[in-house]
Amino acid sequence: MPRLTVTKTPKCYVGGAFIRSESNLTYAISDGEGEFFANIPLCTRKDLRNAVEAAAKAGAGWAKRSAYNRGQILYRMAEMLEARSSELVDAHFPKNAAERKQATAEVSAAIDRIVHYAGWTDKYEALLGSVNPVATAHFNFSVTEPMGVVGIMTPEDAPLLGLISMILPVITSGNAVIALASEKTPYPAIILGEMLATSDLPGGVINLLTGKNSDLISTFATHEHIRSVYAYATPEEAKTLQSGASESVKRTKIISAESSYDWSAATAQGLYQIRDFVELKTTWHPVG
Repeated sequence: MPRLTVTKTPKCYVGGAFIRSESNLTYAISDGEGEFFANIPLCTRKDLRNAVEAAAKAGAGWAKRSAYNRGQILYRMAEMLEARSSELVDAHFPKNAAERKQATAEVSAAIDRIVHYAGWTDKYEALLGSVNPVATAHFNFSVTEPMGVVGIMTPEDAPLLGLISMILPVITSGNAVIALASEKTPYPAIILGEMLATSDLPGGVINLLTGKNSDLISTFATHEHIRSVYAYATPEEAKTLQSGASESVKRTKIISAESSYDWSAATAQGLYQIRDFVELKTTWHPVG
């Protein structure tokens, strides 16, 4: 008799483990032919709160690692994506040669972006920190510190490159992340989670959820242990995030979903992306 294919059950990646939604709810996604492919977990606010706990536990240890070691770990991530790049292309479900070419370009750009930030881990401090001239007998200097837990809401039109581009500047400086994957094309994030599980990145530094923005946006905005929100959002979503974030004095960075943001552009990476997710600590040391 013919053999039945063993189909995959996609799960979210939280705290270094694979989880189903706390509610056991799912939603269906289709492949490039329009046929049913898999049921994706529909995460709830409880899942998000659990992810915040996992990120908070992992974040302190990640921040204490040397910049050189963080760079090594990020470079290892790029190696893993390179080795499974064809699988990541397939995860975009390209319908034709043109879409496959576009997906291939996106995967290649995502790998290059990881290498880019791996090179920044031991360099951003020298550029963002400073020695400050003061008119008193003090040695005054400023150094960067990670913010803590950062919530990310990713774009629909670049399900891998957008996700990677938003996560990398945040974790480069020692923060931990909870990222909500593209609702329409979540499968690249599922594959990324599987790669992270066997990488050198400590579990809980990157947590990947799937589901609907509308279900989780209020919790992203108001959860007091999320110290910053980085979101690709509609004007209405941006209003909800900024209103909720004001209650806990949370930093927000919003990219408008109505803009034609180019995730492959040079402006989508670099020092100023890292700067948005660090805090400056200034020390006054008496001299003389």
